[in-house]
Formats: sequence, C-alpha cells, structure tokens
Amino acid sequence: MAHSHDHSGHDHHHHHTPTEFGRAFGVGIALNIAFVIVEVAGGLWANSSALLSDAGHNLSDVLSLALAWGATLLAQRRSSARYTYGYKGVTIQAALLNAALLYVALGAILWETISHLRHPEPVNGKMVMLLAGLGIVINGFTAWLFSSGQKGDVNVRGAYLHMLTDALVSAGVVVGGGLVLWTGWLWLDPLISFLILALIGYSSWGLLRETLQLSLQAVPAGIDLEQVRTFLLARPGVTEVHDLHVWPLSTQDTALTAHVVRPGGSPDANQFLQKLQHDLVHEFNIGHCTVQIEQDTAVAGHHGCCDAEHLEKRVS
Repeated sequence: MAHSHDHSGHDHHHHHTPTEFGRAFGVGIALNIAFVIVEVAGGLWANSSALLSDAGHNLSDVLSLALAWGATLLAQRRSSARYTYGYKGVTIQAALLNAALLYVALGAILWETISHLRHPEPVNGKMVMLLAGLGIVINGFTAWLFSSGQKGDVNVRGAYLHMLTDALVSAGVVVGGGLVLWTGWLWLDPLISFLILALIGYSSWGLLRETLQLSLQAVPAGIDLEQVRTFLLARPGVTEVHDLHVWPLSTQDTALTAHVVRPGGSPDANQFLQKLQHDLVHEFNIGHCTVQIEQDTAVAGHHGCCDAEHLEKRVS
C-alpha cells in the first residue's frame, strides 16, 4: 500500500498573489470611501433615495473590499501545529460574510426606499445625474482593477462583480435623474431605487450560493467529480477508485483525497504518483492531493462517503 501527500502542485497554479491585488484593494477602498461621503451628502441635499440607496451599497462594497483584502493577507500566514492547513479557509468565510452583509444592507435600503415612496419629495435631478455619473467612472475603474483575477478567486470575483454592478446601477441612476428632471414625476426616483435593489439582489445571488457551497466543502464549481473519477480510472493499472473527495481549502486552492486499487503497482508507485499529481493540477487545478494506492482489494474507509455504492458493486 502506498500513500502520497503533495504540496508541490501549488507551484503550477497561476494564482494572483496578495501583493498583486494589494494596490487594487487599497485604491478601490479609498476611492469608494470618498465617493460614499460625496454621494450621501449629495443624496441628502438632492433628496434622492436612489442616490442614498446607491451610497449604501457602495458602503457595503467598502466593507466587502476590506474583508476580502484582510482575508487574502491572513491566508498567507504559515500553517502551524494546530492550523495544519494554515489560514486559507478564512477567504471562504470572508466571502460568505460579505455576501450575507450585502443582503442585510439591501434590507435596510429597501426600508428607506419604501418610506420615500410613501412620502415622495422633490428631487434635484441635475445633482443626481452628476453624482451618478461620477459613480460610473469610479466603480468602472475599480472593477477594471480586479478584472484580471476575477476568474480564479471568488473573493476577487466578488469585488469585481460588486464594482461592475455599481457602475451599471449608476448608469441607471443617471437615466432616472434625467427622467425626473424631464417629467417631474417624483415617484420615478424610489421606483428606480427598487429596480436597483432588485438588480443587486439578483446579481449577488450566485455569489451567495457559491460561497455557501464552498463553506460546506462542496466540490468547487468547475470541477465535475465524475470526470475526476473517470480520469483516475484511466490512469495506467488503476482498476478501482473509491473514497474520492474533492473540496476547497480556500477560494483558490482545492484538495483531493482518494483510494485507488492498482494491482502490482508498487514497483513504480512513486513515478505513478508524481505523474498523477502533475496531471491533477493541469487537468482540474487540484494542487493538494492525497492518494492511497491499494494493490489487491479495496480497503473501505471508516466513514460513509458519496461513492459507497461503487464499493458495494465491486464487492458483489
């Protein structure tokens, strides 16, 4: 029986480092704090619930960026005797907390918008359009800062989607401000605010669902467990795969454990495992794998697992 545990696969990943995005986080936070202050002042002066709702969401983005940045930095701390995987898992917790806080903020903004709808007041359309136009520039630029890393990290993708959504929302506010200025219909402002809330809630649902799945150690999006099983079964000499588990260590790192039955596989076990680890990184971006080789018969694990039926079929 051979057993292998691999850390070297991480070298093959094309992950962006915290240093690469440290400046992006810093610039994004600074720009959005300044814009929130300006937008709240302008929203109160212009009496615009749409601007205030947009400012509230921008404030949640500041907290989101700060949490994501802090989690990314904390994840770089070395592992210890107690935290043997290090602190990488904090990136998942931060992403889940960010998604939850977003919906709390949406609830508070919704309450304020309903109040404005019941008691509509005159709105300074020109001020609304000016500040929302500034929001398009700031949020669009911040989204661009994260665009290069949004495909490989749910934390960075969360920041990217928040900023991109805000830029689109600001564009909607510009249109709404123009309509209020043109028509004089005061109810348009809270109506636009409702549409903003609906857009943000809809666009953020996928992020909330994915972060919840990651927190429950579900197989990461983009990895098909059956494809991984098929891949392992296609390796030279492998006749059975069981106790296969794939789960996220962080928003970037994925781990795998598996038992593979490989009769007579001990003479070249090291070469087999080395090639297997290399292929798992490049085929599925799984960089942390533990594989147990069993030479004759499957050794059942002590815990129930998702592929128990495969063992039962093999035994029968």
